[in-house]
Amino acid sequence: VQLVESGGGLVQPGGSLRLSCAASGFAFSSYVMTWYRQAPGKEREMVADITSAGGRTNYADSVKGRFTISRDNAKNTVYLQMNSLKPADTAVYYCNAWSNGGAYWGQGTQVTVSS
Repeated sequence: VQLVESGGGLVQPGGSLRLSCAASGFAFSSYVMTWYRQAPGKEREMVADITSAGGRTNYADSVKGRFTISRDNAKNTVYLQMNSLKPADTAVYYCNAWSNGGAYWGQGTQVTVSS
């Protein structure tokens, strides 16, 4: 089982990034996918999730209207489009796969928003 995040980096405030999480080794289309983030000295928090078929999404209040989660079950990949980034969005971003059969985590990708 692998979840591999990519797309992080350094971006200026107001900029955009698109994170990807490529999954392998499990039935991706049966899993709820969630993006979490953890800033230095803070607890890990949920950013956005999407149901297995992609029909429903849910967002943390802090990112509503700026971030969009999506998935491509044919490519076993979940995405997080992040727009209007703020310094407060600086964190390591992790993807998580969850179903009744278990849960898996990726290794994380660093997002830094700074001028």
